Amino acid sequence: MTDGKRPGQIVWTDLTVTNAEEIRDFYSKVVGWTAAPVSMGDYDDYAMVPPGSDTEVAGICHANGPNVDLPAQWLFYIAVSDLDKSMQECIKLGGKILTGPKNLGPRARYCVIEDPGGAVAALYAEKKELP
Repeated sequence: MTDGKRPGQIVWTDLTVTNAEEIRDFYSKVVGWTAAPVSMGDYDDYAMVPPGSDTEVAGICHANGPNVDLPAQWLFYIAVSDLDKSMQECIKLGGKILTGPKNLGPRARYCVIEDPGGAVAALYAEKKELP
């Protein structure tokens, strides 16, 4: 994920698939991305880097572990200031929580929502620091 996250900003994009290596290689050849392995313990997911850059722009992930229940589609993450409040508003306004909330490392949490029109996105929030 990128630094300087502001509420409402799209901060990351992931693709979760059953054949991550094949899809990693597909995007490497089609758009020129290189892959940086991201250890998930027993396997690697991949952070993708555009040509001539050292900034990761997207992830290609295996559909297992924490991603087992994510849809096989490009999923963008939108920063929110309060994940729990945003989840409550989502439900109140006719949306659904498809998965989560889940920890994203030690510093952030996310959930995947479906809006009333059926579109899917992830909400992302940094964890609040304890006083």
